[in-house]
Amino acid sequence: MRTVSIIGFDGALASAITGIIDLFRLAGVTWARINGQMPEPEFTTRLLTRDGSPCCCINGLTIQSDGAWNEPHRSGNGSDLVIIPTIGGRIDRVLAENAELINWLGRFQSSDSGRVRVASNCTGAFMLAEAGLLDGRQATTHWGFSNQFRQRYPAVDLQSDKLVTVDGHVACAGGGMAWWDLGVYLVERYAGAKVARELAKAFVIDAGRTSQAPYSALQARRYHSDAAILRLQDWLDGHYSQPVNLHFLASLSGLTERSLIRRFKAATGDTPTGYLQVLRIEAARQHLENSRAAVEEVTRLVGYDDVSSFSRLFRKHTGLAPGVYRSRFGR
Repeated sequence: MRTVSIIGFDGALASAITGIIDLFRLAGVTWARINGQMPEPEFTTRLLTRDGSPCCCINGLTIQSDGAWNEPHRSGNGSDLVIIPTIGGRIDRVLAENAELINWLGRFQSSDSGRVRVASNCTGAFMLAEAGLLDGRQATTHWGFSNQFRQRYPAVDLQSDKLVTVDGHVACAGGGMAWWDLGVYLVERYAGAKVARELAKAFVIDAGRTSQAPYSALQARRYHSDAAILRLQDWLDGHYSQPVNLHFLASLSGLTERSLIRRFKAATGDTPTGYLQVLRIEAARQHLENSRAAVEEVTRLVGYDDVSSFSRLFRKHTGLAPGVYRSRFGR
């Protein structure tokens, strides 16, 4: 059987630990029991902490560990797969308190196995990035912390809309309960597609999810000190439904069009037009979630005339058509 080691630390999210343990321990087991067959476990798991002491999770739950990751004989070779769960506490504090663990993770810089050797869920990606494992690689993390992640780790190719990324021997899952998706994916990589499909069915998991974009909210993008751009953002926040063009926005900001594009991009990471689109899509999401207005009316309310063009743009940003989005998230 393959050995999966989950790394525990104080301030971790309990469900991201116990849930992923359940998935791996019951791969090849639950489906067999449902069908009256002999269970054939595929994995053994262990929860490892710095010195083998219990893991004190962010919700107050204490989980007994199975040993210590820093024991001399635990160089990482004893595990087929190492998983970092979600950081539930303050990210900067947890990182500072786990410098020894981050240093230990550095030994997973490379792998000759051709398989995923180390993975993270949600904000656990901050630990992998802090250890330098994600430099030059694609990665994902919780959408709500994507700006913070990009600022702290500019060498990482962050794909914040993706639910799971795999680059070489490193895998990352996005926000919250994405350990479901990560777990099923890794079970497939190690035990095969049949075992993974049966596990997803047994746990009633939608294994077809690929994006966390439908769950994300507009990031404010105000972590800058360009006063002219901040004033323009304030104006756009209240007038996004009005017809505007680049010439008008440049006049409003007191900048030339060329300077506006350059400074807006430097401050927010987006163009004025792109930022306006995101504002309109976020407003449309609110209408679809909280009102019964027809899609045609929502299109008009957020500043568009053509429903088909709006629908294509909405799908581009959220991964879902407006009607599908409403059926999933509407009241």
